[in-house]
Amino acid sequence: MLATVVPYSKMALPIRGNVKYLLQFVQNCRSPKRLFCAGQCADGKEPSGGRVFSGIQPTGVPHLGNYLGALESWVSLQNQYPSVLYSIVDLHAITQPQDQALLRVNILDMAASLLACGINPETSILFQQSQVSEHAELSWILGCLTSMPRLRHLPQWKMKSKQRNEGSVGLYTYPVLQAADILLYKSTHVPVGEDQVQHLELAQDLARIFNNAYGDFFPEPRALLSSTRKVKSLRDPSSKMSKSDPQKMATVNLTDSPDDIVLKIRRSVTDFTSEVTFDPEVRPGVSNLVLIHAAVAGCTVEEAVGWAKGLDTGKYKQLVADAVVQRLTPIREDIERLRGDRGHLERLLAHGAQRARELAAPVLKEVRHRVGFC
Repeated sequence: MLATVVPYSKMALPIRGNVKYLLQFVQNCRSPKRLFCAGQCADGKEPSGGRVFSGIQPTGVPHLGNYLGALESWVSLQNQYPSVLYSIVDLHAITQPQDQALLRVNILDMAASLLACGINPETSILFQQSQVSEHAELSWILGCLTSMPRLRHLPQWKMKSKQRNEGSVGLYTYPVLQAADILLYKSTHVPVGEDQVQHLELAQDLARIFNNAYGDFFPEPRALLSSTRKVKSLRDPSSKMSKSDPQKMATVNLTDSPDDIVLKIRRSVTDFTSEVTFDPEVRPGVSNLVLIHAAVAGCTVEEAVGWAKGLDTGKYKQLVADAVVQRLTPIREDIERLRGDRGHLERLLAHGAQRARELAAPVLKEVRHRVGFC
């Protein structure tokens, strides 16, 4: 369930210094209609226009959950929309402490991984966020339209600041940068996970606030919710699969060897019932394996359970492992090949940044004009 949005009448800074004007457009913004799609548009028709934007942090090589939950759909979206941008969001990455040398490696590793998964730099614009300075400038402008209570309302700030006892200003305001990432390209659709929905709502709200203050300009982006359920940890199926999981056996990385994949799935947590069934509430471990099997094999959950008929969970784990190995082997091989030519990756990202700036510059120029900077 979505939480209630903090009213913008609590904003600390008046827009254009006119309180009456502010209250007038706040009333227009109350109880906004949220915009969501499940993979495609709500009417089920193939999209004929629009622009997709999404970003991923440079955490190195993605894991199986990243691939099935996000990257696989990113690849398919390239053929559904005429304009698609995917950004490696390194500005977001530094909201947490980073080793500079490792960050540089991780950026290129993520670029290699996206290409290996099927992102086509000719069809899509693939770029490094920090190389397009318009992101940061628009973030500042939008930040001046955002109240502090609105940011405190977002759940990820509460979670991450508790993990570190006290979060940085960058961590607090990074949802505004996310909104700037999206609005800078006048994006119409954003593929997101369920845990990012409220951050997209902030982008929708800021588009509405800016438009009321300075005239209609930004479209309100729609959420493209993935139909794939979250892949869970192999060691703790109550948690999602994560690269930061201290248990190395919990996560399948895209560059894992076939032997490593087989070992991790063989040791995955299940239960004492030998029959394979799908019941996430009662049997989360086995159900997680069924979801993984269905996703990598391109079948339904019901079909995956049918293929498991007559197998105990031990033998089913081998069936799942074989399917995962078959799906990830060509991706792993492509990642290793691409990692071997860092210069190619750097040139590709530079070219993507140039293409992104060509779209971003005129948008920011108009924003600056409307705000009164020029």
